[in-house]
Amino acid sequence: MKGTLTDRFGRRHTYLRISVTERCNLRCHYCMPAEGVELSPRSHILTFEEIERLTRLFAQLGVRQVRLTGGEPLVRKDVDKLVGLISAIEGIHSVTMTTNGILLERKLQALRDAGLTGMNISLDTLLENRFVEITRRPGIDRVLSAIDAALGAGYAPLKINCVVMKGVNDDEVVSFAEMTRNRPLVVRFIEYMPFSGNGWNDRFFVPWCETRSYIEERLGALVPLAETPHATAREFRAPGFQGSIGFISSMSDHFCDSCNRLRITADGNLKVCLFGKREVSLRDMIREGRSDEDIEVVIAEAVQRKEAQHAGMYNLVDDENRPMILIGG
Repeated sequence: MKGTLTDRFGRRHTYLRISVTERCNLRCHYCMPAEGVELSPRSHILTFEEIERLTRLFAQLGVRQVRLTGGEPLVRKDVDKLVGLISAIEGIHSVTMTTNGILLERKLQALRDAGLTGMNISLDTLLENRFVEITRRPGIDRVLSAIDAALGAGYAPLKINCVVMKGVNDDEVVSFAEMTRNRPLVVRFIEYMPFSGNGWNDRFFVPWCETRSYIEERLGALVPLAETPHATAREFRAPGFQGSIGFISSMSDHFCDSCNRLRITADGNLKVCLFGKREVSLRDMIREGRSDEDIEVVIAEAVQRKEAQHAGMYNLVDDENRPMILIGG
């Protein structure tokens, strides 16, 4: 079976996000419950060889972009070797990574040499004390240094992901936007999303249009940039700025109708929607000795079951789903 992963709504899936670990060196409260999470036994986590095999199958089915996530992907030993394995797969055009940046600077060259084509760095505050409050760990100086190092290594534009939370960091959105004035950064403001155990409450929720208005009051009208197919962010530029500003409106104005993303969790489950609770274990199929053709059929069937859109933020609060850290960003 070869072809494309097109669902019953006509969405062609060309983007695969692979979580390589459930572990993280930060404890961000919107991602991980305060009491932590029960991690899967190491033997349940996909090996590099299993990830490579699955990526080859997805590439044969039309996937062209792969993003490595976690947890924090850089806590997995030799992850640069995995980047190299995936980069060598025929049909894969880009291999990117989402990281919190804590370990990035010392691993940057190895990742570059292995073929990493782009990265997103998660950062929710520019204030040292607030960084500790949000992440429950120190390290903002290492993240800021990693941003400079990544730009110096040629990762431009470099994406910065910021989850906006009312009364937590919404007073910093202009400071984040200012980061794009003289540097090729794309600062992306992400709406706060409900996941199991993250204490989501709409009193923390800031819709993207409100964030945009607050920035425009201080920097002037933002200029919309050309939309790209399947983009998750509406992208703008402040007048005279080098970089750009994006808004990811997953809750207030979803973009499900153009979604081209699939996800594999660190323990080998396929999720066709970030917010969907239905999963199918590809790891078990591999370890049972199932053929590539068998696995491809199961993948295609899962894509066909994908819903038209997620249930909406107030319904998602009560839905059973994994904590974000066990899904992969």
